[in-house]
Amino acid sequence: MDNQLFESRAERTFQYQSSLPPLPVPDLHDSLDKYLHAVKPFASEEEFQATEAIVKCFKEGIGQKLQQKLLRRANSRRNWVIGLCLFLFFCTPLCLSQTTESLISHIFSYVVNRLYLNLAFLLLQLEDWWLDTAYLEARIPSQLNVNFGGPTAYVEHCWPVRDGTQLERTSLNLWFTLQYWDLIRTERLAIHKAGTMPFDMDQFRMLFCTCKVPGVNKDTILNFFKTESEGPCPSHMIVMCRGRVFTFDALCDGRILTPPELLRQLTYIKECCDGEPEGDGVSALTTEERTRWAKAREYLISIDPVNKTILETIQSSLFVLALDDAKPYSTPENYTQLTNLALTGDPTIRWGDKSYNLICFSNGTFASNCDHAPYDAMVLVSNGYYVDQKLRACGGVWKGSKVVREMPVPEELIFTVDERVRRDIALAKEQYTKSSQDLQVVSYAFTSFGKAAIKKRKLHPDTFVQLALQLSYYRLHGKPGSCYETATTRRFFHGRTETMRPCTVEAQHWCRTMLNPTATTEEKRQALNAAFRKHNKLMAEAQDGKGFDRHLLGLYLIAKEEGLPVPELYTDPLYTKSGGGGSFVLSTSLVGYTTVLGAVAPMVPHGYGFFYRIRDDRIVASCTAWKSNPETDAETLFQNLCTSLHDIMQITSQSQL
Repeated sequence: MDNQLFESRAERTFQYQSSLPPLPVPDLHDSLDKYLHAVKPFASEEEFQATEAIVKCFKEGIGQKLQQKLLRRANSRRNWVIGLCLFLFFCTPLCLSQTTESLISHIFSYVVNRLYLNLAFLLLQLEDWWLDTAYLEARIPSQLNVNFGGPTAYVEHCWPVRDGTQLERTSLNLWFTLQYWDLIRTERLAIHKAGTMPFDMDQFRMLFCTCKVPGVNKDTILNFFKTESEGPCPSHMIVMCRGRVFTFDALCDGRILTPPELLRQLTYIKECCDGEPEGDGVSALTTEERTRWAKAREYLISIDPVNKTILETIQSSLFVLALDDAKPYSTPENYTQLTNLALTGDPTIRWGDKSYNLICFSNGTFASNCDHAPYDAMVLVSNGYYVDQKLRACGGVWKGSKVVREMPVPEELIFTVDERVRRDIALAKEQYTKSSQDLQVVSYAFTSFGKAAIKKRKLHPDTFVQLALQLSYYRLHGKPGSCYETATTRRFFHGRTETMRPCTVEAQHWCRTMLNPTATTEEKRQALNAAFRKHNKLMAEAQDGKGFDRHLLGLYLIAKEEGLPVPELYTDPLYTKSGGGGSFVLSTSLVGYTTVLGAVAPMVPHGYGFFYRIRDDRIVASCTAWKSNPETDAETLFQNLCTSLHDIMQITSQSQL
């Protein structure tokens, strides 16, 4: 993506959607064989034999029946994972805020707006942007546990930290973000491809005008985005400042407001807030446990119908712009501080359920916080890299017209609240503060070498980092770490991600060899060679729709749909110990080869979140851990990573794999 073409007039953004191949159903034998290889690093001989017996029983019994049902489902759906998620959607009570009438209206609107797909197929895809049921059924607070965030509009080149530049810089950043929205809306955003193979672009519909709505049992996602050919698209912004909420239209006479015009709107909002009491901070409720937030939201709507209108205005807005000036926390000066505030900053000025919150600090630095449910990080990476490159090209200075047209001033949206709502807000802020203070965040650059030096040795840069991470964890904890790495399946219709498991038998053997004082350099090199080959093979298979994690999930959900008992395979201790059911100790993702970086919280209390980007001359990583867990330390893991990167480079310096 480093040389990514952002704009194309030869092809329309969504033109290949209907011709993308369906997601294949993997062979049952192959998936179970891969699963056994994946659990082996975490098993004693006795445990592994027990799991082998469980897998054999599954393969010869209920697994065969579930596989046949899955194959039949795949014959009528171009993405069988989607259909399985829909079963859970329709069999679970819907969000309490949606009356039957409004839900039917929303479904009808969605169908009408996407007539380029088969009508019957559309009705099966109300949640086609979501492949993992855990996103919407999870009851834990989303903003800290599910959302991802990080720095944006990067400080490495033309934007040094400087007080007094917040609004001017925000107006330019905002303008480029709106240009990106226009690229998608007019279908001029270039199609992502692998060589000449087009990727699914459907997730880009979810970046703007999208919001998750809490439900007592399960959340829903509302998307109001429309392309130019589909009809009018919401164009209003939400701006939050000091616990208050404002809105204004990003268009005037059909044209996007210029940076001077945006500056005028933001200045008005800032002046309204300066010297005035803080607002009620209703947005803090979005940090709550999901069922409590759903009930608080229902009560908020019940006390005044205006509150429902405000909520709908926020939900349909392009995105949320947060003006953060709560010093000293609003003056981050490095990537660790920026990333930490992106994940754990002021909850009263961001809407945790929005698909995109752009956070603007008082010293002219920026961060983002995004709900992970509607789309994967690559959507925001593309948007962030576009804005970053545009800012770099103009030197961070607007060179266009300074004329400001006549337009309405921003409108403040004031919720009606009572003592119960205020108590709910106070409790939400209290739990959020406690949880966010427990999250350890470090974000550093390893600058000894990067992609260029790695590729000179004919090694895959991503595999290089992943194996270094495996060695880092093994060195720190004295055991293998179950690891999830994102593998894209976007070559298929509505594909999102598959799990690639880097903790292989070969990687474990290499880690042990590296830490064996009697091992020779040649033995280390041969072990590394085998680990590289295995990792690359598994990644290629996962990207080709031949991974096993989504397959096992599909079989599990088929059993659930049929009302069958949970197969023993899923209750086997090794299933969880190896990462099954979302219990990975290392949750990792290559963000790409651009200037963009982000972070996520760990999946489990004793785990790490690890996002990284690879540049020609450096590897930049964000690592998170929970401070309350005595086993983990993000700082130490990163330092071990640096050592491991040097270790790999050293043993490959005299020979190429």
